Amino acid sequence: MSAIIIRIGLRSAASLLAVSALAFLVVAFMPSDPVMIAIQAWNLPVDGATVNALRVEWGLDRPLPVRYAIWLSDFVTGDWGRSFRTGSPVLEEFLARLPLSLGIGLGGLILAALAAVPLGFAAAIRPDGLADRLSRLLAVTVQAVPAFWIGLVLIWVLGVKLRLISPFSGGPDVLILTASLVALHSTGMLARVYRRDLVGQAGQPYFRTALAKGLTRRQALWRHGHRSAVYALLSAIRSEAGWAIGATAALEVLFGLPGISQFLVQSIGARDYYVLLAYIMVIATWMLAMNGGVELALRRLDPRSAR
Repeated sequence: MSAIIIRIGLRSAASLLAVSALAFLVVAFMPSDPVMIAIQAWNLPVDGATVNALRVEWGLDRPLPVRYAIWLSDFVTGDWGRSFRTGSPVLEEFLARLPLSLGIGLGGLILAALAAVPLGFAAAIRPDGLADRLSRLLAVTVQAVPAFWIGLVLIWVLGVKLRLISPFSGGPDVLILTASLVALHSTGMLARVYRRDLVGQAGQPYFRTALAKGLTRRQALWRHGHRSAVYALLSAIRSEAGWAIGATAALEVLFGLPGISQFLVQSIGARDYYVLLAYIMVIATWMLAMNGGVELALRRLDPRSAR
């Protein structure tokens, strides 16, 4: 297992290096000059001395490969640069905001997985039953409706009409609601994946043998199909991790939550490229961490995949 972890770590490091190079090139060639944006935002005099001083301070006067090498070296040692917009260290800004974003995104995925197992299991016990139809309806409907729109409806219903929540307070009720909205999108799809694998296991000879020995369909599905269905569920969660990023970003903006996505949106207009680069690297790390974690879990469930 240690060899597998090392291999996943090396592969992730190589992927992050490639992402960092591509992100740096894209951000560096974005239109508009961050120095001029900062001068206008800070009401500084537009003269050559001011422009040159800022370009030297931010390292924008150096060749692109040198700038990338310096940025990458600083980034891996914890110096993520300073925000052009706020003047604060980017790492401090992200450390203050990251727990909220992770709580919404990761919490939503965990809630979705926990809800998908009983819903998918009930759907597999009685195909075309109430639970089966509910999971299908949930998967189709929520996939077609953006989380942003559902959030607006809930703000109007729960916040304006019923006054059960304070939509823009950032309180625990809002955090629970946003994580639930992330979970809502994934629950139906994960439940269908779990249900599909269980139904597939029900057609295997060992399942019929279990029924012949006196087990009920419920008992046979749980004892002999659950492990394989969880394997399929984990594989599906890996693909849902990317969607959770977009949903979390949209909901942070909608509810005014001070997460890293909200900070990014505020920084885009100022072409605050240290913030843009940090955001890209954090998202890439999130995706690679999810892929690595799921891969390790899958290998634990199926030792044959360790080859």
